[in-house]
Amino acid sequence: MKRLALPLLFVLGSLAPVGARAQAADAPRVLPIHDSVWLEELTWLEVRDLMAQGKRTVIIPTGGVEQNGPYLVTGKHNIVLSVSMEAVARKLGNALIAPIVPFVPEGDFYPKEPTGWMQYPGVVSVTQQTFRALLTDIARSMKTHGFDSVVLLGDSGGNQTGLEAVAETLSKEWAGTGTTIAFIPEYYDNNRVSAWLEQQGIHEVRDDEIHDHLQYTYTMMLVDPQSVRAHVRRGAGLLRTNGVDLKSIRESQEIGRRLVDFQSDYTVDAIRRRLGGHVSTGIQ
Repeated sequence: MKRLALPLLFVLGSLAPVGARAQAADAPRVLPIHDSVWLEELTWLEVRDLMAQGKRTVIIPTGGVEQNGPYLVTGKHNIVLSVSMEAVARKLGNALIAPIVPFVPEGDFYPKEPTGWMQYPGVVSVTQQTFRALLTDIARSMKTHGFDSVVLLGDSGGNQTGLEAVAETLSKEWAGTGTTIAFIPEYYDNNRVSAWLEQQGIHEVRDDEIHDHLQYTYTMMLVDPQSVRAHVRRGAGLLRTNGVDLKSIRESQEIGRRLVDFQSDYTVDAIRRRLGGHVSTGIQ
């Protein structure tokens, strides 16, 4: 009997995924669907039912963990994405968001000499090969679950090449399968944002030595003032960025709110243009 138990276990184990998949379509959901567009904040039953209701686009955002000047936390890009992607998904109306990918190329590491942001403590980097492999597997996961459209975008300059390459490769791989993938470079358009800030009467003189730009500071203050050390800086008379006095935290948060609205509008337009009929025009 002991000799039979192990093979039998393997047989049952091999059948389990098939049975689970069959049951997934019919399993009842007894609770209301939680109001979220983030996959990680939803149960699998909620994701299943939201997809059945028409949320067939999924966004895969990439951020980073890097040096961001003396006041901004290393997770700057991830914090910005937490609010900007929420706005984009809700304006699209039929989109959900995969977990933000925080591990991106930031520079060389051991056994080489550190380069780029890897010269600063606390930074996490991966190779381009690892980054592209990770994105590819996440995108394939989304395709497996039945999403019609997969959107790739990144909040950091070092992410753009890898995102574009993965979208190009998978577009060829998925041709004729009914699933579309698109890279949206328009999201990461700092010149457009700088022009918008100028229109608001905010004249920033960028100091690239400290890697701290107003567009990020305003948006991060909207999410969490502590992420830019706002209260401590105000008490020390340091609540300034690139020659601009941030004034009150509340005023800065309002600018951040309008900035997110502006950036999400043109990102949504870019996604709709790229995916065409795959994306609904309703706003929820």
